[in-house]
Amino acid sequence: MSALPDPRPAIRAELERIEEDCIHSGKAHFNAGDRWARYHYWLGIPSVVLSALAGAAFFKDHGDIAGIMSAVVAILTSLMTFLKPSERASAHKGSGDQYLTLRNDARVFREVKLVYACDEQAAIASMDDFTKRRNELNQASAQFSRKDFEIARTGIDQGEAAHRVDAARK
Repeated sequence: MSALPDPRPAIRAELERIEEDCIHSGKAHFNAGDRWARYHYWLGIPSVVLSALAGAAFFKDHGDIAGIMSAVVAILTSLMTFLKPSERASAHKGSGDQYLTLRNDARVFREVKLVYACDEQAAIASMDDFTKRRNELNQASAQFSRKDFEIARTGIDQGEAAHRVDAARK
């Protein structure tokens, strides 16, 4: 009976796929979080300023101007309530953090533990755990836009996610 081939090269390749998926998804979530944070400020700051100006206009007997400003404030605050940009920004940042945590864990396992600290069965079990974590993150995370992903991919391709130690090895 012939011995089974060493599964470590296949495990290493799968871990590299997980790392690549995680860096792209993580950066796309950070981009989405930044975009939603901008929306929060674009809606919130004018709402606060117009609200204060509408109050001042009302007290100076400029009712028409105060009414228009109040209507705009109502629209902006309604959009803030409906869209919840601050919550979306926070959710995307949290997802980005989780993807990068998974990426780092997979990299450390691939570079150190897979080589020096575990047998074949433990390596397969750990890879299964990484795969499960990635799948759960994919299911639980909010959807980011195609543009968020394209910006992430461009940045990654330009080396934004590379570590100097890895570049020195090549």
